[in-house]
Amino acid sequence: MNGGLGSLRLEAVEVMRNALISAENLQLTLKSDFSSEEQALTNNHSSGNQGKPSRGNEDLKEMLESNKESLKLEAMKRIVGLIAKGKNASELFPAVVKNVASKNIELKKLVYVYLVRYAEEQQDLALLSISTFQRALKDPNQLIRASALRVLSSIRVPIIVPIMMLAIKEAATDLSPYVRKTAAHAIQKLYSLDPDQKEHLIEVIEKLLKDKSTLVAGSVVMAFEEVCPDRIDLIHKNYRKLCNLLVDVEEWGQVVIIHMLTRYARTQFVSPWREDAVFDENNEKAFYDSEEERRVDQSKLYIMDPDHRLLLRNTKPLLQSRNTAVVMAVSQLYWHLAPKHELSIISKSLVRLLRSHREVQYIVLQNIATMSIQRKGMFEPFMKSFYVRSTDATHIKTLKLEILTNLANEANISTILREFQTYVKSQDKAFAAATIQAIGRCATNISEVTDTCLNGLVLLLSNRDETVVAESVVVIKKLLQTQPSQHSDIIKHMAKLFDNITVSMARASILWLMGEYCEHVPKIAPDVLRKMAKSFTSEEDIVKLQTVNLAAKLYLTNSKQTKLLTQYILNLGKYDQNYDIRDRTRFIRQLIVPNEKSGALSKYARRILMAPKPAPVLQSAFKDRDRFQLGTLSHTLNSQANGYLELSDWPAVAPDQSVRNVEVAEPVKEAGAPALGKSKPSKSAEKFYSDSEEEEEEEEGSSSEDSSNSSSEESESEENSDDSDKSSSSQSEKSSSESDSEKKKKTLKNKKLQQQKPDSKDRKQKNGNAVKGGSRSESESGSESSSSESSSESGSESGSELDSDSDSGTDQKKNTKSKPAQSKTVAKVEKKEVSLLDLDDFSPAAVTTPKSSILSPSLLSDLQGLSISPTASALQTSSPVFVPETSHELLHRMTGKGLSAQYRFTRQPCIYGNSMVSLQLTLSNSSDQALENIHISEKTSTGQNIHRFNAIERLEPQASVTVSMGVDFNDSTQAANFQLCTKEDEFSVSIQPAVGELLLPVTMSEADFTKEQGKLVGMNESSATITMTPENVSSQSVNRKVVSVANLGVIPSSQENIHRFVGKTVSSGSLVLVSVALNDPDAVITINTEKTVMGSMLLRQFKTALTNGGP
Repeated sequence: MNGGLGSLRLEAVEVMRNALISAENLQLTLKSDFSSEEQALTNNHSSGNQGKPSRGNEDLKEMLESNKESLKLEAMKRIVGLIAKGKNASELFPAVVKNVASKNIELKKLVYVYLVRYAEEQQDLALLSISTFQRALKDPNQLIRASALRVLSSIRVPIIVPIMMLAIKEAATDLSPYVRKTAAHAIQKLYSLDPDQKEHLIEVIEKLLKDKSTLVAGSVVMAFEEVCPDRIDLIHKNYRKLCNLLVDVEEWGQVVIIHMLTRYARTQFVSPWREDAVFDENNEKAFYDSEEERRVDQSKLYIMDPDHRLLLRNTKPLLQSRNTAVVMAVSQLYWHLAPKHELSIISKSLVRLLRSHREVQYIVLQNIATMSIQRKGMFEPFMKSFYVRSTDATHIKTLKLEILTNLANEANISTILREFQTYVKSQDKAFAAATIQAIGRCATNISEVTDTCLNGLVLLLSNRDETVVAESVVVIKKLLQTQPSQHSDIIKHMAKLFDNITVSMARASILWLMGEYCEHVPKIAPDVLRKMAKSFTSEEDIVKLQTVNLAAKLYLTNSKQTKLLTQYILNLGKYDQNYDIRDRTRFIRQLIVPNEKSGALSKYARRILMAPKPAPVLQSAFKDRDRFQLGTLSHTLNSQANGYLELSDWPAVAPDQSVRNVEVAEPVKEAGAPALGKSKPSKSAEKFYSDSEEEEEEEEGSSSEDSSNSSSEESESEENSDDSDKSSSSQSEKSSSESDSEKKKKTLKNKKLQQQKPDSKDRKQKNGNAVKGGSRSESESGSESSSSESSSESGSESGSELDSDSDSGTDQKKNTKSKPAQSKTVAKVEKKEVSLLDLDDFSPAAVTTPKSSILSPSLLSDLQGLSISPTASALQTSSPVFVPETSHELLHRMTGKGLSAQYRFTRQPCIYGNSMVSLQLTLSNSSDQALENIHISEKTSTGQNIHRFNAIERLEPQASVTVSMGVDFNDSTQAANFQLCTKEDEFSVSIQPAVGELLLPVTMSEADFTKEQGKLVGMNESSATITMTPENVSSQSVNRKVVSVANLGVIPSSQENIHRFVGKTVSSGSLVLVSVALNDPDAVITINTEKTVMGSMLLRQFKTALTNGGP
């Protein structure tokens, strides 16, 4: 190393000697007539400004050449002001560079600011002062040393590379972190000037990576990414230090470090995404029932590397950063590195960014669109945030439309289609066309709404706007390919509209449909071909090609009517100007018209032209973008950009983790470092980087709840203030409140540590987590008994952590026998804490359910007639016409170890909540021992709101008990999964509702029925024609069949052949109108409702019930 420095010094001295000799000669030449040189420079620049001389610049030159420091300082301030306004001040370079050796510090700083800007443009003149720059590298002022190095690295002349190299090496060992930061920036400039210096620069980077200053970290990692991004061996020893320093690094440094650590982690840790992996980090017993199962399943066990967890834990607080780039960087890190059950914590952060500027929205929405394809559940709770606003630009609207389409499923499709119906009417024609394509994608992805979407698109064919009509035709064409035989009426309807459609793509689509399914419309297709023969010469090329195809297919299937027409069209195409049409015509003629020259191919003409075509797959435009790293330019452009570094695949076997074994030293604040913000208390810093502090505080458990509740109440008013004020002043609030809270915690710890330790340990084993001082609930996959997050940040972060805990894969670890008092404490904490990410319009408010009581059947029947719907005046709930006595098995006695359970739907309004479905549960004990403490667990895996019955303290052998409960199915047939527990065991059970049980009957007049039915048309209407069996034709039979399928009320009808039924959905109160029109022996069933999925499912069940015989 010393030998290398010595040779560099000798080389630098030689270069200096040559540079000084050339500079002296240049000065002797210029000295006699220096002003004329200045004048020439001035004239050159003035001629570029249309020949107008700049009097202001002459004044500035005079001021710079005066003997008064004050005039020079004023001149430099004005010059820097001109640069700040974007004006060209390069002609003043000779006058400014003379003052570089000034003894006035303020003047020297301004001169260096100027030189950094223009040193690259005026390289020859800058070389004259190179000796001054070198002397400035030894200046006692750190800002002057850094400025001199910055100017030196801005002179892009290969001859001074050795001088720059020597200056960088010396600056890298400077006592000031600001100078070391500048040295890291200079490394990139020198590398771009002379790539041959790479090995020397890597040595400097290696030294700077060991730097403990947060000021240097971001800059040196940027240099590492530019010079040697593949040398991950340089990161091993510094990995943990970079993770721990991350929160204190300046924002743009955080972005660079996070991206680098993302690439590093993909090469050093095994994948947490294994499908058969069991996430068990130091808590295996919670997952396994016996020692034998544990031994068998050892191969499936996944234990996250502690360094992997360290990275995820230390980046998590940055999701609340004010800088959108930092939030985006952390989100992509979690997406590429975190276990899938932990991804939900980034959703709220990304949705928060949608309140930012349009440019930020565009990038964030692009990334969400990619994520939502693979993980719909992440963003489904925030679906309303992606509704299109009238003020959104077209590209923002299109991205939101893409995301809504990706999020569509059976539960929310009716809401999404209602939104799409509004979007189709938009004045933005490009957006309206994109909406129609989105409707087509929904129809192909969700089979229940295919018919509904088709009916809605057919209605759009009568729209006045050509763009909407054309796009509808194209989408209908794709949808009809899935089931053409059932939709010949739609093909006929499109043929009638053919004359009015002028958009070429739409006309071509109709012609293709006519040819492909000409056997379904044998009378209409020849007539369409006749019309096309008249206008063939004036059509667009794409329409002509489809006309030739139609003629060929009709010639093969109906040659009697179309033989002459086909010959006429083929003759027209033979002499067309477009060579594609001429070639197609000649090929078709040889294929379908047999003659002597025809080969064997003409025998297979029908099989070639009429071969069944596979239905097109309507895919998202963002389907393949996941091959690029999220948040990168390549992902935005969907094309690999220059400098893009691909993420490597996860290694099959984890590399040796001992390479990272280095003591993590806390950053030491240098005296010479310029203050970038208020310093944090040392105690807070210790807690952030130390795990032992967190462990001790977690052991306190709920003992510190009383003291922390008062402080949380005081801070609540501050947290409810404006988000921007909170984020900008958070540092000062933390530092001012830290000392008081620390004293309280220490006193509390000394008093109650001994008696709390046994309780807290027991609580950890049972619950898998500890409630920290009433301020935080931590359950990141149960792996870490401690966290390195600062307690000063826990208040603002806990909201997002509590949200993420509900999605965590370790929910099953919690014992259901947890104390009621403790669950109340957790609920209280969740209510009090306010997070920056907990925005009112993003997530619905939590619904608190009252404690239930076991109701006797008699009391239940007394309360069943009550109607507690808020819209009772408008829609009066009536008594059910038919109540099925059928019970469904919930738990078999063999599975339940003697406990069996059956449930049935009472079809009555639920007394526990307006949106709940009422159920009656019968529990039986078929064992020979009494069962104790029968209850429902507090956790539900699917998230439905369940009103539980009170715990049954004891159920004697061979005894039974009937209890009632309520479940809010959210108008979905998704099963409600929960745990039915006894004192010793837990059993996973599920209640699967039939779609007809999600309704309540209401009373309505026939006139009101007709009025409401007129409002629910288009996509809100589903209908089918069926042939009924003779025993089902009577009115009594129809009514009995319909009300047995669905809980509907019967409306008295003035027409004997029309039967009407009405109900409303339990959860949302949406109307469901059913009418059955008898026309012996056929019947038309029509269902009108906003819940299109429910409508399709009801229609299917009614068809089955009315076409089958029997009761």
